Amino acid sequence: MKVYRMWIDSYHRDPTAFLFEQISLVFTVGASLTLAFTADAPNMRIVYPGFFVGSVSAIYAYWRRQIPTPMILTSYFATVNIFGFGRACGWW
Repeated sequence: MKVYRMWIDSYHRDPTAFLFEQISLVFTVGASLTLAFTADAPNMRIVYPGFFVGSVSAIYAYWRRQIPTPMILTSYFATVNIFGFGRACGWW
């Protein structure tokens, strides 16, 4: 019940940040599940964009909420996802 209350309070503090956090959740979980279910031969051209959208939406939410440490860490993840996507596509 405390987690539910925290979730509702988070929405009321900043509905826009909350929306971007939910977008991040959906895309990150989707990419993670795709990776897990196709672990023997994952299509990283699908996985990396999912993680990237999840990262960018989280970065925006963290910026709105002024939470610097997760924003910096997630910015690193977004950058690595760009590099990984380029590798998966054979661009570099």
